[in-house]
Amino acid sequence: MSDYKVTVLGAGLAGCEAALWLAGKGVQVDLYEQKPMHFSPAHKSEGFAELICSNSLKAERLDSASGLLKEEMRRMGSQLLQAAEVARVAAGGALAVDRDTFSAEVTRRVEECPNITVHRQPVEHIDESAPILVATGPLTDGKLADEIGALTGDERLHFYDAVAPIVTAESLDYNKVFAASRYGRGDADYLNCPFNKAEYEAFHAALAAAERAPLHDFDTGAEQSARPDPDAHGKKADTVTVYEGCMPIEVMARRGADTMRYGPLRPVGLINPATGHRPWANVQLRAENAAGTLYNLVGFQKNLKFGEQKRVFSMIPGLAHAEFARYGVMHRNSFLDSPRLLDADYHFRGQDTLYFAGQMTGVEGYMESAASGILAGKNLARRLQGKAPLILPRETMMGALAAYISSAPTENFQPMGANMGILPDLPERIRGKQEKYQAYADRGMAALEQYLREAEQ
Repeated sequence: MSDYKVTVLGAGLAGCEAALWLAGKGVQVDLYEQKPMHFSPAHKSEGFAELICSNSLKAERLDSASGLLKEEMRRMGSQLLQAAEVARVAAGGALAVDRDTFSAEVTRRVEECPNITVHRQPVEHIDESAPILVATGPLTDGKLADEIGALTGDERLHFYDAVAPIVTAESLDYNKVFAASRYGRGDADYLNCPFNKAEYEAFHAALAAAERAPLHDFDTGAEQSARPDPDAHGKKADTVTVYEGCMPIEVMARRGADTMRYGPLRPVGLINPATGHRPWANVQLRAENAAGTLYNLVGFQKNLKFGEQKRVFSMIPGLAHAEFARYGVMHRNSFLDSPRLLDADYHFRGQDTLYFAGQMTGVEGYMESAASGILAGKNLARRLQGKAPLILPRETMMGALAAYISSAPTENFQPMGANMGILPDLPERIRGKQEKYQAYADRGMAALEQYLREAEQ
């Protein structure tokens, strides 16, 4: 395929995965990345595949949605999962990485690939003189965003998501914090901050009443500012639309006293060694870097003023004297009305050699974004070769996500991450949750293997 040349816009997870796969097949790839000439409001590093919200790539167990997705990606030749192994940090049953190491490894793989030419410059136009894959991410702005808007009919959706804070390990009170993984799965890689009932109720009251930070305009238009959105998708959080999958913790608190206890602060599967009992609520801390000197507050995306974060989160047991290496922030994300615009191979309808990938398409999550890059890259190459597209079976997680973004009802379309609920029902009823999920996984991997054998014949 050395005679083919393809343009990839964006060196995030999806763009890098697509570029590396195409280049590995001999395709000449021009990869455009705006950093360091221009940074989005959320990005700080010059490296590729920068992780923003969390350093966790989620569970590895095959009987989990995220585990099944990663296993499918490995079968499809994911290079970012290989990079993740280089950057792995302890996280119990999850795959978590040192962000800087992960980004550096992906950047190295891309820059050292002989078939990829990297252009460190912003792109303002979609030039379809060559086949092109757009993976510029959910914070695409400026003239390129305007051009995508014109191309799609300007029916783009907007939501806000948020980034969790990070604390230093040495500032924690280890007389109150204990190490354990939920249900004893894997090593005791998480640090746990256990609440009793009175502590939790005081914390909940303070969090629900805490002062939120004002939102910034991330582009020149005022429509993304902190104002009511009459067409917002998802539940309202004060004056802005909030995506349910990345809900700020203070918004959760305002929904009721037990909302957090059944969400990120759930105590199930944990025993406080100081009391011998399950905590009333529990905050988990996950290693942020390989050295174990930094920890992030799991599920604590937020948009509080920095002073309020320091005041309120110091009420968490073990964090009374916590030193914050980074406070939580909130930023805007955008995504296409993909069911109206994209096919299940991530091809833009009506434009033969235009593809989209990544969170812009409505897949939500790091690995979901990377998986879309694999499929989009493979399918762009197949189109150039005159081959039929890869439309993975819906029994697979990658296929189910592709089906969702291409065929979900357009009314109230929301991003979707990997979950067992988007897979077709099993033919037989299985009572046990884990047994059921394992059956989903077994069926999905069998369907993928059979499909690829037939497609590659």
